[in-house]
Amino acid sequence: MQNAYRIKLLLLPTLYFALSPISIAQDNLQPQRKNWFNDPFFQVRSGITQCPVPLGPMITEAERNTEAHYRVERGTSCWMEGKCSKPNSYLYDAPIAEALRQRFGNTKDFDRTSLWLIVQRRFVTVQGCVEQAQQGDAIEAMIKTIPDVERIIIQVSSPPYENPSYPLADAEKH
Repeated sequence: MQNAYRIKLLLLPTLYFALSPISIAQDNLQPQRKNWFNDPFFQVRSGITQCPVPLGPMITEAERNTEAHYRVERGTSCWMEGKCSKPNSYLYDAPIAEALRQRFGNTKDFDRTSLWLIVQRRFVTVQGCVEQAQQGDAIEAMIKTIPDVERIIIQVSSPPYENPSYPLADAEKH
């Protein structure tokens, strides 16, 4: 019996050191982020190469689980209040995104900017970089002409493009 006890005591440090790299590796793993709800997220301009890339609607699985209930609630409230003809405000997102792609595709305006758009429940969020701060107002005015857009959120940086007001796709690189 004592020999079995000694063997266990001798094996414990070995097991600890053998399993430590696994534990360390798991601690270093970042939760996977993805666009769980398939929200439209796309780049419409790439004129400023040093512009930090936004994270967009990429969230972790835990964030998705938290967000799911609120999305259902927020999505249907538009219809319940009589503000939407569709039963869920997220159903507008794909057509709005397509209209935005076409609008930006048909103009040379804002060529010297880098812009990404997120469309979520009739809200359009613009993230990226502009040469002059007042370009944000002109971008907002253009987006206001798109049918069914309820709100526009402008999150753009002007030179020197450091510390943008939006979360970054790769925060360690910027």
